[in-house]
Amino acid sequence: MQRVLMTADPVGGVWDYALELARGLSDLQISTVLAVMGGRRSDAQRAASEAVPGLLVEEGDFRLEWMRDADIDLIEAGRWLLALEETHRPDIVHLNNYAHATLPWRAPCLVVAHSCIASWWCAVKRSPLPRDLSSYTDMVAAALQGANAVVAPSQSLLAALQPLYGPLPGARVIHNGRSAAAFPALAKEPFVITAGRAWDEAKNIRALDEIAPALPWPIYLAGDCRGPDDAGWQPCNLTPLGRLPSDDLARWLGRAAIFALPAHYEPFGLTALEAALAGCALVLGDNPTMRELWEGAALFVPPDDRAQLAAAIHQLIRRPHLRDALGAAARARAHRYNAPAMTQAYRGLYQEIIADRRSPVGTRVGAPVGVGVGVGADAGTGVGSADIVTPALI
Repeated sequence: MQRVLMTADPVGGVWDYALELARGLSDLQISTVLAVMGGRRSDAQRAASEAVPGLLVEEGDFRLEWMRDADIDLIEAGRWLLALEETHRPDIVHLNNYAHATLPWRAPCLVVAHSCIASWWCAVKRSPLPRDLSSYTDMVAAALQGANAVVAPSQSLLAALQPLYGPLPGARVIHNGRSAAAFPALAKEPFVITAGRAWDEAKNIRALDEIAPALPWPIYLAGDCRGPDDAGWQPCNLTPLGRLPSDDLARWLGRAAIFALPAHYEPFGLTALEAALAGCALVLGDNPTMRELWEGAALFVPPDDRAQLAAAIHQLIRRPHLRDALGAAARARAHRYNAPAMTQAYRGLYQEIIADRRSPVGTRVGAPVGVGVGVGADAGTGVGSADIVTPALI
């Protein structure tokens, strides 16, 4: 295979995921056409994408499926994407969104379920889904059932999707990966950092803002405080850094002694992985994905318990040997979730889908649900374990 048509948006973690994968595919002599919707790239994002060999970026002014008043844009975006396929003739279509999975693609179509509003709602709101989400869940179900293959970034997200959308017999887990060289551990300094979309309730960054006055170290926030719909939240006690380019974020993480993210819902958590690569001691919300990925290499706190959150960070501040040990454990664990393994897993899946499409009797490819492709798996288990997010969501 020679070319992939991939969708992405510049709002959240899918952007970094897409560039990391495109960079790895380039090393394998596979070029990527990245169809960007949901907003224009920042100057830093433009520079980062231009640095990826063989990457061609096409930008469309279309709202994403979770944004308000997106119906007409989704139709127009579908026409635009089919025109891109006609122009670039990819061997595979790799969708990082749901709305366009049922288009009449010529190439086989892979859907990566980075997140969904319904699973977000269940984890964050902890109440029955509102009726006005029914059209969204119908769309996601059609996408997952109609794609040639489905990938989830963690076993816990895959497990959350199936009660909502039915059995996914072709689904598998491929962990996100990051380049360890891009997030070096530097000399640690006495501060805490958190990162992510502060406007997203799922990240629960407001809990850190509430406890910050009780801590002897400052807490820095790297991320957007306002969402795409201009709704947002401003911290009172955190020091905001804004959304940082990857190189700047890497330097902050490299210097930070502690990374804290008491999230309610996290389908993978690229920022936690980046912090771990940088040698930060991790304090994470006790949710299924964080347990799956970081058990034994982090401190876990109930997301709603401010006292335990403060106590965990206090403990790491007071006990430098424990802090150093957890930072080393997180860094060792993070090397499981590496970019080359992610890239090889996707290339293998692309090849399977293409071969399946060409076979006389084509059925959806895939290992049984819950069986990974070896990405970041413990040797011999075969079980593998990526980032999007909210209802104002990426």
